[in-house]
Amino acid sequence: MATRGGRTRARARPARPCRARRGGGGGLVSRLSIVVVSYNTREATLACLRSARADDPDAELVVVDNGSVDGTVEAIRDSLPAATVIAAGENLGFARGVNRGARAAGGERILLLNPDALVLPGTLAALTGFADAHPEYRLYGGRTVRPDGELDPSSCWGEPSWWSLVCFATGLSTAFPRTRAFDPESLGSWRRDCVREVPIITGCLLLVSRSDWEALGGMDEDYFLYGEDADFSRRARAAGLRPVVVPDAVIVHEVGGSTASAGRKMCMVMAGKATDARKHRGRIGAAAAITLLQLGSALRAALERVTRRRSDTWRIVWARRRDWRPGYPRARATIFGMPVEAVAA
Repeated sequence: MATRGGRTRARARPARPCRARRGGGGGLVSRLSIVVVSYNTREATLACLRSARADDPDAELVVVDNGSVDGTVEAIRDSLPAATVIAAGENLGFARGVNRGARAAGGERILLLNPDALVLPGTLAALTGFADAHPEYRLYGGRTVRPDGELDPSSCWGEPSWWSLVCFATGLSTAFPRTRAFDPESLGSWRRDCVREVPIITGCLLLVSRSDWEALGGMDEDYFLYGEDADFSRRARAAGLRPVVVPDAVIVHEVGGSTASAGRKMCMVMAGKATDARKHRGRIGAAAAITLLQLGSALRAALERVTRRRSDTWRIVWARRRDWRPGYPRARATIFGMPVEAVAA
């Protein structure tokens, strides 16, 4: 770790290959468009864009602002006049936001980047250099760390499965976190420090060619927030793409920067999981999957109450289960208090 200008910064460590794979190197060889979706994160978004610009001055910056009221649009236009800023005027959510940004972008490659992320030096060259050297993967992610330098595993996940749902419902994933046996979606104790194919690359740092993005139709706009990247990676794998983590590409990620309430954020996560179940498991399978999600949330809410924890995240999730279990788009209306008609429109 190093401190510069009062900000703690992590340093990327050299990657080592998993299973004898070799990482790529080299600089940028094609134009890159970086798409950021912001929502009331003015200072974090500015820091994010400046870190990206410092790492690659030639990259195109495209920001879709989802109706921020904190002056984000004006601040970006003043500080980074070369950036393309799209003021949506409303909260489009993540999927609609990145799709809109990608349509406005002109690069041969599209990089999705969270507004609460800082790009560490050399990250963009490492990511695109690996893509140049290994075009067979076609979908690329990196490694995320927290501001204190500790690993944030959220750059990639395992595939949701019946076993992972059972582990969640019974509390095994909480009792034995970061284990392959009982917390399979976490990908075990792997520290994202070597090149490895993974089931899901998350949207906090995701690189794909424009041609593949367009062939896949971008993100599924039925999702509002959370779950769309799992759906995208699943469709990408079905089309022959091989999601891979490039550990030399590192961002500092402040998880949930645009979501104020942990309880509401988890409701949105659960809505994303419910949407995924309804889209990919059929009517009976979806009902069973959502029942397991409810059982898991009930168990965790009870544990919060019994242990008298200050956190009430899961108690909120359980209390609002009728809001999230229909999945999106209806969950957007109930979680955010919007008229159903407005969501349908």
